Amino acid sequence: MLVLLVAAAALLDGCAMVEVKSVSASQFIAQKRGDILTRGRLSDASEETLRVAGLEQGPCSKPSTACIDALARTTVLGDERRLATLSELWLQQAMTLAKAAPDAAGTTQAAAIDAWLETARFAYAYLFFTARGPGERAFEERQTQVRDYYNYAAQEAAIALFRASTTQGTAESTAPMRHGAWTIHKDITGLRLPEGVTVPRELIPAASLSFAGLRSTYRRDGFGAELVAVLEDDPVASSASRGEAPDTASEDGTAARGARWHRDRTRDFSEMPSPSLTLLLRFPGDDLEDVLTTRDVLISAHDPYKDAFFALHGQQVPLAANYTAGYGLWLARSDFAGQSLRTLLGLRRGIDRPHLYMMQPYDPDRRVIVMLHGLASSPEAWVNVANEVLGDETLRQRFQVWQVYYPTNLPLAINQATIRHAITETLAHFDPQGRAAASHDIVLIGHSMGGVLSRLLVSSSGGQLWDWFSTQYEIDADSDKMAAIRDRIEPALSFTPLPGVERAIFIAAPHRGTDIAGNRIARWFSSLIRLPLTVLEGFDDVARALAGARPGRPDGEMPRIPSSIDNLNAGDPFVKTAATLPISPRVCYHSIIARRDPKVPLADSDDGVVPYRSAHLDGAASEKIIPSGHSVQETAAAILEIRRILHEDLDWGCAAGEAAGKTAARSAPAAR
Repeated sequence: MLVLLVAAAALLDGCAMVEVKSVSASQFIAQKRGDILTRGRLSDASEETLRVAGLEQGPCSKPSTACIDALARTTVLGDERRLATLSELWLQQAMTLAKAAPDAAGTTQAAAIDAWLETARFAYAYLFFTARGPGERAFEERQTQVRDYYNYAAQEAAIALFRASTTQGTAESTAPMRHGAWTIHKDITGLRLPEGVTVPRELIPAASLSFAGLRSTYRRDGFGAELVAVLEDDPVASSASRGEAPDTASEDGTAARGARWHRDRTRDFSEMPSPSLTLLLRFPGDDLEDVLTTRDVLISAHDPYKDAFFALHGQQVPLAANYTAGYGLWLARSDFAGQSLRTLLGLRRGIDRPHLYMMQPYDPDRRVIVMLHGLASSPEAWVNVANEVLGDETLRQRFQVWQVYYPTNLPLAINQATIRHAITETLAHFDPQGRAAASHDIVLIGHSMGGVLSRLLVSSSGGQLWDWFSTQYEIDADSDKMAAIRDRIEPALSFTPLPGVERAIFIAAPHRGTDIAGNRIARWFSSLIRLPLTVLEGFDDVARALAGARPGRPDGEMPRIPSSIDNLNAGDPFVKTAATLPISPRVCYHSIIARRDPKVPLADSDDGVVPYRSAHLDGAASEKIIPSGHSVQETAAAILEIRRILHEDLDWGCAAGEAAGKTAARSAPAAR
């Protein structure tokens, strides 16, 4: 019997034995989706392909170009299966070469670039030159994997080629670039670079960036490599990093003077110094054979804000996009936090005038949202607001965000004049005739002191500020002394609503000042604030004209120029007068007000800094009360309210939106 059992076992030795076992949901997903990118080894689909082709024990027993060549020659597989696996095998090869130590001759780096290009080529062939189109495979895991191979290879190839061209000094050339047997063609016509910039200084993969302080990362799945292009030094941050004050010399080399504090030293605006872009690698050819034999590749750059789809071989392909990475990188490299404090205290490496940052290249067809931060702050105050507004697809398609960075130590009157100039000059530069959509229906959003400035930008001064000035300095409005200085201070005291503004959102804004600005600690801190030398020089003849104007003041004693904290004091004559200025009837305005302690009656409440009575404005289209401290603009509730207002604006416009807001407030007062 034993002999018979042994004989039977020997006879059965060559027969397959099938066993079954259960797998968890996570194991099931890992088997379906795991590949060289996610787990460091080939996907199950590629391993199975090699087994079907009978290559797993021979040339494909270990990663090599011999395996790739053998699979390319096989005729037992369909095109889809073969091309997808070849793409992953080339990706495996490229990743191995990229990790290898670079050699002096650059052979390893060159081989890695070649492997990245081959990865993208075979993925491209799979996606667009097999019997089924991408739409027919939309629900297949394998197509998602192959798309990822293409995107990652396009990213790495583009960065490696960019570095090579920079080293060779050919980055700015539009001529084709040679790499081994490949000819690389470049097309950046789809990407509008800022004036004077012809090529990025650095390319960074968006996927490699992770940010603390940003609640969400907004991106769009699709085709192409998501990159951040670092174009040039930030014009404000770079001067600070060198320890320099902004250039204050006029053309003749003397100190610039006059009430035009916005002197033409440099531009008052700049476009995002680190915009996001999407890169494609395209391989010319009319059929599969052409694509697999060509040695030409076209690298094209695309603006993700303008291009959502791209036509490729009869297919409308969605382009990948990352809307957060460039913005986050700019803020992370800016040193705004330190610089804004230095500015407030009048220290070196601060700023002495506003600068307008455009969050994306200027688009004449998108309306403008202008954001103004508060005291001792910077564009960092809007980090999540701007990110989530641009993360909203509808708002992103209809709006572009501009942020004003201004010196918060200056008096409100001067800041409103210089900010007004920065906005109007920027619009005039891009749209001299004022016909573009960007020049109309502008939305202002201001937090804290930025809210007060926003209110001044949509108000009419009439003669009220001149009356305040005459009373404050006890000077006759018709006197020779006033005539001598009128032209110098006209922009600060005489203004009308900023043209083109249709809506304003005031957030925790002390329109009538705050008692905190007048307490002992605030007065002590105010004594530390120093105004920029350029402002003091611009005012020296005005100060001399006013010296001794008041009875009892010794001749030659210069009057003190108030600081921003002085202006925020509830008892300050300027802020009292400014609070009475009429807002343009053409502007719909909204209030978002923080309430630190919900137990305190609303009329007596505050946000720790600004009392409700100061932030409240009669006639607002809506008023949203949010349980929060003063930095309410960063709360989810405030961001949702901003988005609600902007969507309502798109749906109804100002007049209808204002009526709808007032109706809602009357019908549902508890919602406030």
